[in-house]
Amino acid sequence: MENYSKARTVEQPSVCPFPSLPPDTPEVRVKDGSKIRNLLRYALSRMEAKPRAAEDGGRPAPDSGVAVEGQQEAAGRPLCKHIVFTATGKGVSKAITCAEIVKRRVKGLHQLTRLLYSTVVEVWEPLEPTAGLDSLTVNRNLPAIWILLSKEPLDCSQPGYQAPGRYDALWAQSANREEGGALTAQRSGHKRKKGGGGSSRGRGAGRQTGRPREPAKGQS
Repeated sequence: MENYSKARTVEQPSVCPFPSLPPDTPEVRVKDGSKIRNLLRYALSRMEAKPRAAEDGGRPAPDSGVAVEGQQEAAGRPLCKHIVFTATGKGVSKAITCAEIVKRRVKGLHQLTRLLYSTVVEVWEPLEPTAGLDSLTVNRNLPAIWILLSKEPLDCSQPGYQAPGRYDALWAQSANREEGGALTAQRSGHKRKKGGGGSSRGRGAGRQTGRPREPAKGQS
């Protein structure tokens, strides 16, 4: 490939894996260069009863990482019961972060996750057109994620379903275990230090160095 240069990259459109959603459900497309604060401002404005987006008057609309049906702004639009986050490649981790923050802000959301592959077409052109080389087309499959957050209950039997508040209790239990483990380690370390000092003194008192003394002359 040293004789080629990438001319363009085209991402094939993906079909939403949640076909039963209402047509007005907002879809937030997260890219690697998207800013999380812009994505969250739009998502929370469509899900929260009192969005903070109203406090940011005069600020620009969300960046290119947000794609909404009709490309209309969220101001003055009714609140939605569903929202979808989608991303491919390097943007997957950022989409998960956005979904988790929305779940902490808007309580009682049900989550449904789908892991798919998205096709990306790369076109490579030869560096020297007169060399007789043809253009190359490379199809790549990138991992993609679709996250559905819903205020209404979802089918809990579907794979990838997460009930609301499920991980809050898990994190609380983990925090309690960590605190309990730290206290236990401190107590055991204190006892170990105290016992170790006594044993070292005992070893020092009973330790003998050098050769044993020989009896003096004339003594049996």
